[in-house]
Amino acid sequence: MTKKKLSKGEQIIQNENSKTRTFVGVPNIIMTCLLVFFSLLSIYIVFLSPFDTRINRAAFVGMIVFLIYLLYPISQKLEKKVNHIPIYDLIFAFLSLSTYGYFVFNCRKIIDLGLMLTPFMVYIGIIGIVLTLEACRRATGLPIVIVATCFIVYGLMNNSLKRVVYDLFYTTEGVIGTPIRACTAFISLFVIFGAFLERTGISDFFINFANSIAGHTIGGPAKVAVLSSALCGMVSGSSVGNTVTTGAITIPLMKKNGYKPEFAGAVEAAASTGGQIMPPIMGAAAFLMIEYTNQEYSFIALRACLPALLYFAGIFISVHLEARKLGLRGIPKSELPKFGDVIKSWYLIMPLVILTYLILKSTMAMAAIVAILVAVGLSIVRDMFLDYNGEKIIDEKKKHKLLVITKTTPTLIIESLAAGAKSVISVGIACSVAGIIACIITTTGIGTELVSSIVNLSTAIANGISSVLHITRLDMIVSTAELIPQITKVVGMFLTMITCIILGMGVPTTANYVIMATTCAPILINMGLHPFAAHMFVFYFGIVADITPPVALAAYAGSAIANASPMKTAINATLLAIAAFIVPYVFGLNPAMLFIDTNAIQVISIIITSLIGIFGISAGIRGYAFRKMKTFERILIIIGGLCLISPGTATDIVGLIVVGALIVIQLKTKKIKV
Repeated sequence: MTKKKLSKGEQIIQNENSKTRTFVGVPNIIMTCLLVFFSLLSIYIVFLSPFDTRINRAAFVGMIVFLIYLLYPISQKLEKKVNHIPIYDLIFAFLSLSTYGYFVFNCRKIIDLGLMLTPFMVYIGIIGIVLTLEACRRATGLPIVIVATCFIVYGLMNNSLKRVVYDLFYTTEGVIGTPIRACTAFISLFVIFGAFLERTGISDFFINFANSIAGHTIGGPAKVAVLSSALCGMVSGSSVGNTVTTGAITIPLMKKNGYKPEFAGAVEAAASTGGQIMPPIMGAAAFLMIEYTNQEYSFIALRACLPALLYFAGIFISVHLEARKLGLRGIPKSELPKFGDVIKSWYLIMPLVILTYLILKSTMAMAAIVAILVAVGLSIVRDMFLDYNGEKIIDEKKKHKLLVITKTTPTLIIESLAAGAKSVISVGIACSVAGIIACIITTTGIGTELVSSIVNLSTAIANGISSVLHITRLDMIVSTAELIPQITKVVGMFLTMITCIILGMGVPTTANYVIMATTCAPILINMGLHPFAAHMFVFYFGIVADITPPVALAAYAGSAIANASPMKTAINATLLAIAAFIVPYVFGLNPAMLFIDTNAIQVISIIITSLIGIFGISAGIRGYAFRKMKTFERILIIIGGLCLISPGTATDIVGLIVVGALIVIQLKTKKIKV
């Protein structure tokens, strides 16, 4: 009997669910102890370690690479035995400890030598870099390793081998560079915190909360997917991981409700990807932004709110309009959890509330550790007052799962620490390899060359447009002195967008942002964009690479669950996330959308007009507002929506007239319950 060939989406899900080796019995206990030790080491480095930061970072990365060779096989297809680690992986694991251990125990000597490394030190560095790249390939995939390898080759073309090895392995610019500094300082703690939250039942709380609010409305299952994925995604830190976990529940419900499979998979993929831009946690990217923008957390989280609101509003409106277009209804209330029952578990979100408060009032590391303790403490208190048998609370009359709750025991705490360590490993190795890319960009000047190339190309295109306007005498009507700088910016932003999407394909969120911040953000800053707007711009377009064809990993994962065409799912996801392709241009040209250089009245105006604008664009794309739209109506309402999203009195007036007129026409030409 021939084995069924898996689609790309099915392979992604299989990889996401079974990347690591399987251990049982004593080997499992040993591996769990190693993972718990790593979590405790991460906490120790933040709060107690008296050692030099380079020693801390090298020990951190060394443990990550060591654990990856124990946990991750060279290929899922080749290694399927339980409790089996091939001899070559044991060698690689201990070589990893040895190379990074050499740096740890000889740190002062290496610092004093500088570029005068001995041949032995060069060999140690080469082995460490190669082992780190292979570990990254196993844990996060090939794309980022290919990018990093290309940059290393470029570095070798411009510098000596000794200089490249020194920069990449022995300085705080390479594998233990800025991304790892952020990872050791606070990202690791937030990832561990996320593992504790997951085991206290917060993911199920979010899903049931969304069901109780929106499940009964028109197209309810899709709206539940949008709400729950937004809430879960900001904590999970992985577009693909969130698509797989929440999608297993939401996608079948959407299909059962009447949505096409490719649309159902796209909704989940787009919403899960949006979780990475959802404050307050933003998939840990907000904490990396602190490093690259020199802004406080509160500044970043507040200014990320409106773009994130518009992103999810666009998806929410789209699924509502699609449901009306198809004549779909919601889930009967009798089959849904009651809001009153769900809200009884409101205390589950307290760790998140406390986390956000403490981030604003204290250090991020302290906020994370206190939030972990609060999550454990609440679970223990809950166990004292909650009477249940087993691990699930179920409404016996409707047989509907309300919440997954596991009793808080020392075993649960150990499991949370181990699960947190696994997540830190994948984030940490991606940050380490991203540091390689950032180092080459800094030391070779390729970033400056990229900036210069895109700026020059943008200027040339703008000048070409100016020439056309002059030849056609349109410059008598249009002021080229005002228009050309704007055209230069828009062209530069477009070229930067393409670069971000290409570099972001298949790259994890944290590493993705590091690459964008070092390669693409300087381009936009050089062209006159506000520095924070530039970083948000590249962050958005790096993230949407997860749903943009051809390498749309989150969309492929959603298509596998939905049993749909991967490419159709990716195209649908891109259309659903259209706000992510428009809004960055708006705040790039006018940072008022990011609450920069504006006031309260303008902010309220921007929120209202932007939401109406998103409705217009979503209606145009779906071809339906209150009835099916003709082609010219779709074009006009999209133009009106774009005018409303762009902050400005003149554009707002034009947008309101166009969108308002089309809505009135639709309501008059077809009477419908709104």
